[in-house]
Amino acid sequence: MREIGLMDVGGFRVGHAQNRVAATGCTVLLPDQAAPCGAEVRGGGPASRETQLLQPQMDCQAVHGILLAGGSAFGLDAAGGVQQYLEEREIGFDTGVAKVPLVCQSDLFDLGLGDPKVRPDAAMAYSACEHASYQAPLQGNVGAGTGCSVGKLKGMGRAMKSGIGTFAVEVGRVKVGALVAVNALGDIFDGRTNRFVAGLLTPDGRALSGTLEEWWAGAETPLWGGNTTLGIIVTNAQFDKPRLSKIAGMTHNGYARAIRPVHTMADGDTVYALSVGQEQADISLVGTLAAWVMERAIVRAAEMAEPAYGLKAARDLQEGKGKTV
Repeated sequence: MREIGLMDVGGFRVGHAQNRVAATGCTVLLPDQAAPCGAEVRGGGPASRETQLLQPQMDCQAVHGILLAGGSAFGLDAAGGVQQYLEEREIGFDTGVAKVPLVCQSDLFDLGLGDPKVRPDAAMAYSACEHASYQAPLQGNVGAGTGCSVGKLKGMGRAMKSGIGTFAVEVGRVKVGALVAVNALGDIFDGRTNRFVAGLLTPDGRALSGTLEEWWAGAETPLWGGNTTLGIIVTNAQFDKPRLSKIAGMTHNGYARAIRPVHTMADGDTVYALSVGQEQADISLVGTLAAWVMERAIVRAAEMAEPAYGLKAARDLQEGKGKTV
């Protein structure tokens, strides 16, 4: 297994747009051609648009774009900007009377960090499309990661900044990559060493505390609902929608290894899996690799984040080395 850049997987572009003052943004992934896609939602509070198309029983076999955005349910209008961008380029499902771009979108809750009246809209998503390229996408406080935070059991006063992360690997001719916006109720851990990277701070804000420990010590604590981690897997291996849905499900193992707790009713955790190539590969291998690269991308999202909006980042604590628990 060899680490590669996300864009080395090939066959797609990524673009960011954001409003840094309002602490919100969006990230778009545009495949070069309509691509088979599956998804699995395991969080209890998702905000999504057209994701139902990816259910195995639905007729849709490929999509033209995936949008990750802030703004919670308010931001779901943003996909219209992606549709406009694609329609102008005559990209979409040919209905005979019009080509309809099929764009799936999922949103995370960032309303509590900046200006809750400013959310990603069609203009912002269109801008993300205009900036989409084959260059390595920026990570950290950009795009859908602009308003991301983690460790929110006790509210934003003890949370930490997170953001966008990417990671990809190559095994033989098979390539698998992950892009993720990490906005979790829980804490972030590096599963290779069990290193506590970012999350709930102590009341004085000088060290990491631990969401699970504080939650179990006071089970009456109401869950903070402003969360949701959104991820995309891209692979050059050829799979159809049902198999990609299985890969998306396996990818959630990476969520579980890196985020503690995860998949709560206060999260809307979602994974998309997209096939952008023709390589033949074993589904179990690709699903296992997908979980691995997603785990690494989540850790990188926390490590690449910069302190902002009054929140500390991992680099502020122990010179970014985190705390082993």
